[in-house]
Amino acid sequence: MKTKFSTVVAIVLAAAFLMLAFAGCSDNSGNGDTQPPPSNPDTPSSPSSPGPATDSQTPSDSGPETLGPPPTPEQSTFKLGHLNSTAHLLGFVAAEKGFFAEEGLDAELLLFASAGEMVNALEAGQLDAAFIGSVPTITFQSQGREVSIFGGAMTNGHGYVAKPEVVEGLSSWDITVLKGKNVASVKNSVQDLELQQLLTEANLSYGDPADGTFDVNVIYFDSQRDAFNALANEGIDAASAYSPYTSIAKNLGYEVIYYCNEHPLFENQPCCRQVALTEALETKPNTYQAFERAIIKAYKYSQEDKSGTVAAVKVYIDIDPADIEFEVYGGHALSHPDPDKKATTQMKTGVVSFGYTNDYDIEPHYNVSIYDAALTRLLAESPDDAIYQSLRTHFDANDK
Repeated sequence: MKTKFSTVVAIVLAAAFLMLAFAGCSDNSGNGDTQPPPSNPDTPSSPSSPGPATDSQTPSDSGPETLGPPPTPEQSTFKLGHLNSTAHLLGFVAAEKGFFAEEGLDAELLLFASAGEMVNALEAGQLDAAFIGSVPTITFQSQGREVSIFGGAMTNGHGYVAKPEVVEGLSSWDITVLKGKNVASVKNSVQDLELQQLLTEANLSYGDPADGTFDVNVIYFDSQRDAFNALANEGIDAASAYSPYTSIAKNLGYEVIYYCNEHPLFENQPCCRQVALTEALETKPNTYQAFERAIIKAYKYSQEDKSGTVAAVKVYIDIDPADIEFEVYGGHALSHPDPDKKATTQMKTGVVSFGYTNDYDIEPHYNVSIYDAALTRLLAESPDDAIYQSLRTHFDANDK
């Protein structure tokens, strides 16, 4: 791989806040400290395929002994944008374990600081795909940005953390402990949407203290990194978090207010999605099917080899392997490749109702055929594979 991310998490609290360089999962700010690479797209057309010859095999069409090679990708290079999150492990594993290469792709993983930066890079031809949060993706689509969701990267994995004095003397707690507190969050993020939903359910008012008096003061920062680092300030009591911030917070002595997967409102809550230009998905289906097959293989690997997965993630997210293992396998988040169209469409309803954006038709911006074809191909090659079968069952229930 051409780029690697390495961050050392300090043990001492003060040093941790100075050295922490993690970006927010659903952050829409373009003000991070990692700049997009210079534009140098390399997308040669396949000389043997003047038009896309897509892989439309179904498992019953052909057995492994007669199944021919997949169609040649329209381009051999592939640039994937990601954030500093353990939840983006499918890209890390696909790269480190050679699955991209198996599918004929010379893949390069590029670190970005925010969702906004990655969408800009997609539009500039600097990226072919990116792992972007569901809420900012929905917002971008509603604004007329021609990007589409074609797969998944992370489900659940969010929450809020607080200084220990917020829950001092309590053996258990819920969102109401934030009443009268100052909470750092990131606008246009799934973390903020979840907070608003929970506070509304608890009949607690919320807002920026500069705008009035509220039960819970929410102070917005440009990135998840900045929101988390704000906990070092005396005036901030709690902050949004997602993997691996929750592990880092616990190591620093903070308490987890909630994990979103523990609340019925957020069952199968989609976060980061696989996002690409709508036109690219339509004109280069073989390339994106090859990419998706590699991602699905990475998911299978992550379910079968825990130590190998942790090692692959550590190449990009250099924290304690025990923390990586907790974030990946601790039950609070799942790195899953399915597009989860139904859940994301339902999330759009919440995004609109809480005032993030105006309503729009998401259908033209959701491409499930790429994932469907990729999974179909892998099942044709390995019809008895239990993991691929479970992915097919999930897809049939959640994307049709």
